[in-house]
Amino acid sequence: MSEIIKNRREYLFLYDVSFANPNGDPNDENKPRIDEETGKNIVTDVRLKRTIRDYLKDFEGLEIFVREIADENGKIQDAKARAKDFENNPEKILNECIDVRLFGGTIPITTGKNKDSSITYTGAVQFNMGQSLHRVKLEYIKGTGAFASTAGKEQKTFREEWILPYSLIAFHGVANENAAKTTKLTDTDLEYLKKGMWEGTKNLITRSKNEQIPRLLIEVIYKNEVHSHIGELHRYIKLESEKADEELRSTDDFILNIDELIYALEEEADKIEKVLYKIDRNLRLNKDFSSEKINFEKIEI
Repeated sequence: MSEIIKNRREYLFLYDVSFANPNGDPNDENKPRIDEETGKNIVTDVRLKRTIRDYLKDFEGLEIFVREIADENGKIQDAKARAKDFENNPEKILNECIDVRLFGGTIPITTGKNKDSSITYTGAVQFNMGQSLHRVKLEYIKGTGAFASTAGKEQKTFREEWILPYSLIAFHGVANENAAKTTKLTDTDLEYLKKGMWEGTKNLITRSKNEQIPRLLIEVIYKNEVHSHIGELHRYIKLESEKADEELRSTDDFILNIDELIYALEEEADKIEKVLYKIDRNLRLNKDFSSEKINFEKIEI
């Protein structure tokens, strides 16, 4: 049986999208989220967690607490009803639901008294808001649909959407060994987490999110009893290109410079057990992951 994690982990995950909407804002015409000050694309941590959850459920057959379940009348189950699926037993939820062990959650408990209660688990794994490593270009596309606008009409419906021609998005995350004691997060769970990020992104095949490709995944494993981490790993990488940011269209248009990232890792070498990494074949780096101070190992997912 896999043990609860003892080592802090830190993650850097990069994926890109091509002519798609990686994370629409329902309060703004479902446009891709863009920081007005920097012009960079923003993707919420909730979107990434949804990707991971869906993969773990659909492809690995694991139990997920936070998911849509409809009753015979088509009504979506609420959190209270979902908790009843586990007999209102928080311990059972932790044991069976990998997403609660990973990301935490608030579990409503029906007591039968006048006022119900809830239990909140702080997720051992937390991600920042993802952001593109470059300014993006927002494009508006309008086209015709396949059906008439109304019965008996010859005019077809119109389809309107906002997309980004290209966006290379970086997420930074931390697996906290202290919170893991409460949620019972195991080393096996973290192996599934990495698969959820990499393979889940590949398998997010919808009309608005097709052509999402994982490009780089790094896992920094700190030594036992080290209760700190570098932080903001996405700030230590940068794109190098002869093209303007908004002109980027694929990995052919740039090289990813990792000089500062390796330097930052080497500065903390006495705290690091090893660094695992996976690189997509089409992502070009300015150098290999190698160092006399850091143990770099390729991982297969």
